[in-house]
Amino acid sequence: MPIINKQKITPCLWFDSNAWDAVTFYTTVFKNVEKGKISYYGEDMPLPQGSVLTIQFQIEGQEFLALNGGPAFEFTEAVSFTINCDTQDEIDYYWNKLTQDGGQESQCGWLKDKFGLSWQVVPTIMSEMITDTDSEKVSRVMQKMMTMNKLNLKALEDAYSETSKQFN
Repeated sequence: MPIINKQKITPCLWFDSNAWDAVTFYTTVFKNVEKGKISYYGEDMPLPQGSVLTIQFQIEGQEFLALNGGPAFEFTEAVSFTINCDTQDEIDYYWNKLTQDGGQESQCGWLKDKFGLSWQVVPTIMSEMITDTDSEKVSRVMQKMMTMNKLNLKALEDAYSETSKQFN
């Protein structure tokens, strides 16, 4: 079934000339992915005629548009996509898949995949922990998170539930 734009806002991801490779890669990482319509460059356009211009795709119901726009722009950490994970196994899975073959680890659950796109792989409960009304709990979680690259759910939960004396 072709993707029909239902979202009011659809992120457009600008790739140099490897949008097809990127979308194909994401189909191996995520279990619920669907490719949609593909458009191609025509005559007298920036990339060779017949090469992929855009690809519509969905990841877990989120629509995206991949664009082969040439080398004018690159991804930065100023925009990232968060993957909410219920278990450590899920965190490990996405972390390992997205950092393979040239991806780069960063701090606090952030990483870049091999195409340079930034992701945050975080436990679903993180939002609850960092918005708690108890500022000591929030501080302990944030301090613990700052020591990590890939997030450790148990260590974050322990920091959240411990008293200040136990944590130090």
